Amino acid sequence: MNTVTAKSFPLLIEINQAVGRTLELHDALHATLQILLNSYKIRSGAIFLMDDSGTALTLEASIGYKSNVLDTRFAVGDGLTGRVVASGKPIVVPQVSKEPLFLNRMASWDKETGEQSFFGIPIMLDYKALGVLIVNFAYHSKRDYDGTLQFLTLVASALLQPIRVRHVMENQRQTLLDENVTLKRKLQEEYSFHNIIGNSNEMRDVYEQVATVAPTQTTVLLRGETGTGKELIAEAIHYNSPRADKPFVRVNCAAIPENLIESEFFGYEKGAFTGAVGRKKGRFELADGGTIFLDEVGELSAMTQVKLLRVLQEQEFERVGGTETLRADVRVIAATNADLERNMADGRFREDLYYRLNVFSIVLPPLRERKTDLLLLADHFMLKYSRQHAKSVKRISTPAIDMLMRYHWPGNVRELENCVERAVLVCEDQVIHSYHLPPTLQTAESSGTTNTRSLRDAVATFEKELIQDALKSTRGNVARAARLLDTTERILGYKIRNYKIDGKRFKE
Repeated sequence: MNTVTAKSFPLLIEINQAVGRTLELHDALHATLQILLNSYKIRSGAIFLMDDSGTALTLEASIGYKSNVLDTRFAVGDGLTGRVVASGKPIVVPQVSKEPLFLNRMASWDKETGEQSFFGIPIMLDYKALGVLIVNFAYHSKRDYDGTLQFLTLVASALLQPIRVRHVMENQRQTLLDENVTLKRKLQEEYSFHNIIGNSNEMRDVYEQVATVAPTQTTVLLRGETGTGKELIAEAIHYNSPRADKPFVRVNCAAIPENLIESEFFGYEKGAFTGAVGRKKGRFELADGGTIFLDEVGELSAMTQVKLLRVLQEQEFERVGGTETLRADVRVIAATNADLERNMADGRFREDLYYRLNVFSIVLPPLRERKTDLLLLADHFMLKYSRQHAKSVKRISTPAIDMLMRYHWPGNVRELENCVERAVLVCEDQVIHSYHLPPTLQTAESSGTTNTRSLRDAVATFEKELIQDALKSTRGNVARAARLLDTTERILGYKIRNYKIDGKRFKE
């Protein structure tokens, strides 16, 4: 009975098909036991897998047991099941009533049900037991135990593939989780406000405000000129807040066309407009639980300001083309370089939205007001782009430092960063010199274009050129040239003679 014969092969094929039909391990294992119960006439069966510690077996699937066995566990070496894993070899017990190591922990046998045969087959991979297939039969003295063992060994081999797949998936999942934790830790370290460069009094005030507001849920309004680092401060606030492990979504309000900004903010439903082939989540929905950074918020249209005000007040919105009201738990950090007070006076910015955004305001100082930080920033950018462009630039020369300190930096830190990156790129040795800096920073002394003429000579040259241009425009007509220059004909004639200008050549 139950030998590995030609009749058994269709059963093995059915088991293999059931195993390959799903990626869910529990479903694959339970389907295998169901086939054995229906077609191989087993009394009960179970599949145990090794836990993460490698010291115990936990039940993954079972069939045919009368009592609840979900919490059944076996330590390695405990009872017959534990010994199968410990030895890595199958165990066959024709009559469990005569085996003291049969613990009957799952209540599969009692005197009323009659004698029972036990088969325990290890599920092996590279000489390592991943689990155990347990099968119980009603005792039959003429059973072919060797043939049955061979068949069940093939079944256990078929179970190896889904178990390996789950191990691979769990390892990949754990790797992703570990990488995610590492990435979040790096983000928190990178965007810690302690890593923001600058120790001037103005920046210390900013750090104190960031440290105060970051742990709260308060809406923050960042103000300052373009290039002062508003987005960097917003990131520092988010990654030092309780929402650090949630999304940080950036929206540049000035970069999105007015007719698209509502769908970008709130998303849209399928068919809401031409080209809306599917539902799309908006930025507020994507930022649920985290922080949304609204850069250039002063550029929002009046209609968008109304809808943004509702989100800030009620935390509710609808997708474009939809009727379902959605809720989003979002912290808002807004930034602008505009004069919102003047915009309110001109009717271009809503007063109620201003007061809703301006709960906690942080003003970032321009670079020209924090010159003590300039060298720290320049050194930081020099080292950053030296590594990025595989250069060996070590320092900035004194004349170049003087030029950096004298410049007024209308583009603030962003302009300084671009300036230093350019200098690193064109630098051919280990020192950034003044001639490596952009022309906008060059002075007359550094570029060798110092003026050596007197003011009188410079004015006379300029005046002579003006008179010549006027005479050329009027074809040598002195009276018309005088009117063009808003002077008298007598004064203009005197200057023509004084500068020895030949008026006749302009008449040709």
